[in-house]
Amino acid sequence: MPHSPITYECFDFLEELRANNRRDWFVNQKERYNEVVLNPAVELCSRLVKPLGKRAPDLVVVPKRFGGSIMRIYRDTRFGKDKTPFKTNLGISIRHQSSTDLHAPGVYLHIEPRNCFLGCGSWKPDRASLGAIRQRIDSKPALWKRTRKSVGKEFPFTISGETLKRGPRDFPKDHPLIDDLKRTDFILLLPIDEPRLVETDPTDFLVTAIHSAKPWLRFLCESMQIDYR
Repeated sequence: MPHSPITYECFDFLEELRANNRRDWFVNQKERYNEVVLNPAVELCSRLVKPLGKRAPDLVVVPKRFGGSIMRIYRDTRFGKDKTPFKTNLGISIRHQSSTDLHAPGVYLHIEPRNCFLGCGSWKPDRASLGAIRQRIDSKPALWKRTRKSVGKEFPFTISGETLKRGPRDFPKDHPLIDDLKRTDFILLLPIDEPRLVETDPTDFLVTAIHSAKPWLRFLCESMQIDYR
């Protein structure tokens, strides 16, 4: 069995970056970052391409150091309160082929010391997309209930994300699915232990987990009139 491209050295680096989140420190550690974080992430993406293409052909993995599925380590400090220059996690975004929008239905792998997870779904969809999801929940309640019931059957995914305190104005307060209609994120989260990513090749595990989320991803995609096979 091939070894995992992700090693504990990746987690060590991210831990040290958290303690030394400065540009001067990172510049001196750039070669090490490439060796233990960036290049292994490219390799993991490369391993995902073929099996994910078979089991989730509408999702696209782009194994490039820059401009692909691997998210930038550099933080955008213009608007957020956190002004530290670097993210302290490795993020891999696997997007739907019909969209370059980060918030469209897709998959996200988060690698961070003591906080690794796989996310599947729509994170903060725009107003039109969110409205389309809610309308489909309302118009196809039986399908939505089956979709929701499928969560966690094969892998311990949980439904996560933010919700409104009050129901959206377009639906009655006593709507039988009001708790779902309150959602502003439609995300499945699967926590992952670090050894699962390091001690064996995680490719099959990740692909199978993503495939198990197919009913959820398909419901969201079809709400937005996007195919999901």
